[in-house]
Amino acid sequence: MLKRPARRGYWRECCTENLTTQQHPTLLASFDAYSPSQADRWVSTALRTISPALDTNASDEAREWPYEGPIETRRALLCAEPCTASVSHADIRITWTIRPALFRPLTHRQGTELPACADDFGPHPTG
Repeated sequence: MLKRPARRGYWRECCTENLTTQQHPTLLASFDAYSPSQADRWVSTALRTISPALDTNASDEAREWPYEGPIETRRALLCAEPCTASVSHADIRITWTIRPALFRPLTHRQGTELPACADDFGPHPTG
């Protein structure tokens, strides 16, 4: 079996936290990225998308981040350091975290028999 090396990249997470309770943050989404610019573009896009729904202070923070945030983020990621961006709205804090990661390749399925139900799921026709 051919062994493929791990691939360097970045793990991105978005969590929300209720500031009035003692509960742990809730993970909303997580994604992989393979360059610092791809990693921070996700944060910029999310902040631009939600900024109209935020209160004035949070909206201002969200609109300012794409100007300074990516520079600091890329600098940290190139030094293999994690970074975060957060905004608070009412009693909720939304935090995006990006950290360096090594992605291990998955074993391919060539020559491996798939379960019987594998052919039951396919693309849905559009029309």
